[in-house]
Amino acid sequence: MHNFVQISDCHIDDTAKSMGVDTHQNLAQVVKEITTVESEAVFISGDLTHHGTTKSYEKLKALLSPIRSDIFVIGGNHDSDKLNDVFAQNLFKKISLGAWDIISVDSVQKDKTSGYLTVNTLTKLNKRLSLSTAKYIIVMLHHPVVPMNSTWDDTLSLKNPQDLFAVLNKYAKIRAVLFGHVHESAEFNRQGIKIIACPSTAMQFTDEKRIGFNYYTLSDSGHLDYETQWV
Repeated sequence: MHNFVQISDCHIDDTAKSMGVDTHQNLAQVVKEITTVESEAVFISGDLTHHGTTKSYEKLKALLSPIRSDIFVIGGNHDSDKLNDVFAQNLFKKISLGAWDIISVDSVQKDKTSGYLTVNTLTKLNKRLSLSTAKYIIVMLHHPVVPMNSTWDDTLSLKNPQDLFAVLNKYAKIRAVLFGHVHESAEFNRQGIKIIACPSTAMQFTDEKRIGFNYYTLSDSGHLDYETQWV
């Protein structure tokens, strides 16, 4: 069995207050909970900071410092090139956990809230998937790939999910697609693939007042279980 944590949309800024909440304190509370669970890795699925400043990434790194497991990150629409400066060692394309590979794909469009996968990005993803020797695969990106059926505005999601699924459909070993961006916990199923949204450590866009993270358990037989842990 292998365990990992997914957090998302921390929206850390130069000052503690962002979007009307204390994102620094909220993330610190989530990190404290993460340190109490067994996990081999912590993944952050985008919007690490609110304005993408160097100072905010450095503050984020300090807030994450109690975590002892490896941390891996992808960028979101609120992030900037400064992410590469401060978190260069944490950016990932593929991470292996036992019989599983977790593969990232960049869905961010410059200066836009919605996501889009370019032909080049899809080609790279297809190559990464084809070269994977894992028995099972999880794909992680920032933007949602299905309608959320909530108060979320789906026009701000991935603009071309059909292009993504055209690639994913070629690989029977894909078990799940994980994302953030929507600031809510939700699960969908598409042709046997689990589609899982991660809540924000800052605040939810739904009526949910708590913050939280997703905690995953992977079995070497191909089973994926997870629980949203609310704080």
